[in-house]
Amino acid sequence: MNTAHPPVLVVGAGPVGLVAALTLLQNGISVRIIDKDPHPRIGQRGTGIWPRSRELYNFLGVSEVISLAKPAPPIRFYKPGTLESLEDAVLVPHVEPTPAIPFNGHRAMGQQLLDVILRRHLEKFSCSVEMGTELRSFEQSDEGVTAVLAKNGISETFDTKWIIGADGAQSIVRKQLGLTFLGETRDDAHAVTGDIRLTGVGLDRLYWHRFGNWKEQGLSLRPADEIGDDGWQFFLFGHELDLTKIAESEKLVFETITSLMPTEISFNKLVWMSYFKPNIRMVNKFSEGRVFVAGDAAHPTGGQGLNSGVQDAFNLGWKLALVQKGLADKSLLETYSAERLPVISEMLGVTTSILDKTMASKEPQIGRNSILFMLGINCRFSTIVLDEFVTSVEKPINAYGVLDEGHLEAGDRAPDAPNMLQVGRAEPGATTLFSLYRPWYHTILVFAPSLADATPILGALETYDKSVVRSAVVLPSSASVTSVVSPADLVLVDQEGHAYSAYLMEAGQTKVFVIRPDGVVGAIVHGTEGVKKYFSKILVQI
Repeated sequence: MNTAHPPVLVVGAGPVGLVAALTLLQNGISVRIIDKDPHPRIGQRGTGIWPRSRELYNFLGVSEVISLAKPAPPIRFYKPGTLESLEDAVLVPHVEPTPAIPFNGHRAMGQQLLDVILRRHLEKFSCSVEMGTELRSFEQSDEGVTAVLAKNGISETFDTKWIIGADGAQSIVRKQLGLTFLGETRDDAHAVTGDIRLTGVGLDRLYWHRFGNWKEQGLSLRPADEIGDDGWQFFLFGHELDLTKIAESEKLVFETITSLMPTEISFNKLVWMSYFKPNIRMVNKFSEGRVFVAGDAAHPTGGQGLNSGVQDAFNLGWKLALVQKGLADKSLLETYSAERLPVISEMLGVTTSILDKTMASKEPQIGRNSILFMLGINCRFSTIVLDEFVTSVEKPINAYGVLDEGHLEAGDRAPDAPNMLQVGRAEPGATTLFSLYRPWYHTILVFAPSLADATPILGALETYDKSVVRSAVVLPSSASVTSVVSPADLVLVDQEGHAYSAYLMEAGQTKVFVIRPDGVVGAIVHGTEGVKKYFSKILVQI
């Protein structure tokens, strides 16, 4: 890893920039990551973490997000002008984890804590965020990018190979690239949001409290223990409130909350606040030459913006790493924009529809569609995925679909399977398929009735670089494994049939699944020739 002169400059150190940097570092690519703010941002901000993002953090080994993120509390609505409960509802109905979906359901974690966790993971690679460092401009050529940076009024010229702009809705990277920024700013759905410390008589911290409505005036208070044992994330909203004025005054925030919450309140501290207007926009493309945009820099939006942003970064990271290592052609990077544009376009349609329904009603609007779990997001349409079991009929792109566990194509999310028995080791042990998938290599799963059936396929894979391609044989529970002499990195017995079920395998069948470093099924093929055909579009030929 060239730590002296990093080949990638990441601009912006929110979760999107941090995930981009961490993905590259785990791929052995050193990065320089900067942020124009002098101090790390505070505030809960976007708190929702959906299942597809929880899987991403699992693949990155960021286990703290899995363990510390909490289910959202039930939302308590009140009769107007009273502390009398109207109804209790849940943001998202509870769903149990399953063998194929171990990280099911919605979780919440403040962005301030998420940033801290991700920065700690960067530090394991001796990489830290350079705060108070601003990108002023850049120029690119076929060979690289020259960036002009500024810190404490001192200018610096920095030569690098690539730039990733994760610098938010006002992105200097996007503006300098001149990307079209299509969409609208919603003036009818603005709010004041922030973190506050207060106590109120009868205000139970087991609930997310909601007073009033969007049509008139309203207040939302979600308990946030990360702020303190009296901490809340608040939203003030409604057409009858002068929100731009409220956002300029701590006194007005306190007064407005007092007017909307009919109980005795003791204010401790207004920690942070911001005036928020939904920006429903997206770029026409995610890159130009050696410079990329991700997250709010490409598509600022409420609802799923942060989740979509870290998924942008994860999609880009492994591709950029292969190109920088000289293992893939630069054309691979064109698939970043091609795969993410349809997803974001459809995502904006879904979240805008939810916003419209919320805005149009005085009544509580709760019950999120399972499409928001993001498990059905796919790139079946991508030029670099290969499925030999699907007839090539022109189908409409449905990139932001609902998960159908009875159907699996190349381009879909790869399912998990637990209790896979590892054989051929001194001490056989159980593992999961998700524990095999990591951001720095492809995983080839050879499902076969026996080791003998898998061996010819595995022999042909030995030409691939082991640092970026690994293999595992998946045998049915009925397989008797007496001796394990196999060119595969792992031999697994599907003891409980979870893998055969999730990957829709039939008894006696031989089939190969190539899992990309981002946890997407890159290929579903019959055997060796299919694997070679898939990698011919990914890796430079040996």
